[in-house]
Amino acid sequence: MVLSLVFGSSGGIGGALVAAIGPGAVGFSRAGTPPFDITDEASVAAAAARVRGLGEPPGLIIVATGMLHGQGVMPEKTYAAITPETLARYFAINAIGPALIMKHFLPLLPKAEEARFAVLSARVGSITDNAIGGWYGYRAAKAALNQLLRSAAIELQRTRPLSVCVALHPGTVASNLSAPFAKAGLQVRPPACAAADLLGVLNGLGPADTGMFYAYDGTKIPW
Repeated sequence: MVLSLVFGSSGGIGGALVAAIGPGAVGFSRAGTPPFDITDEASVAAAAARVRGLGEPPGLIIVATGMLHGQGVMPEKTYAAITPETLARYFAINAIGPALIMKHFLPLLPKAEEARFAVLSARVGSITDNAIGGWYGYRAAKAALNQLLRSAAIELQRTRPLSVCVALHPGTVASNLSAPFAKAGLQVRPPACAAADLLGVLNGLGPADTGMFYAYDGTKIPW
């Protein structure tokens, strides 16, 4: 049984990932006991210390946290709507938080065994794929997350060459995150389907695939 960690386990995709992984899955969320706060480094460090105390290195880590909208925060339709406060919030949750998880949890991966680390990014974070603009803060934060992931993957290869470190796009999934933006006729998949697809992609990757950005169907997304 592989020790698997899922951050954001109270969300739609995160909860489905925990259920799909089954025995060995450990979830972390604001609703957990103790609560986990991705924006608080002390909380992240304390969670890492608890995992270290289990005496078994994690073989799978998935960061399924993220924010597209929230109290007083909605994606900007124009650059006229950009505010420092909204940008800071997007970056705190979608980029800085996952970076803190990389800092404290990548060192827990086994050095001589295969392991996988993945962050849930978004296709809209691809600079190459951006054809319609808008959503400035969310796009920029996910693009930053992709760069952080890419750099971490390069560094991880030097000490843990058997590890896979990738960004994943889950598609449009029925969850609180996507609910206000799911258009009529748009294919919105259940969280359980998204979780199965993501795990299938991860299981099919090897060390040569590290540092890349993949969609839920296994296709590679340009940065």
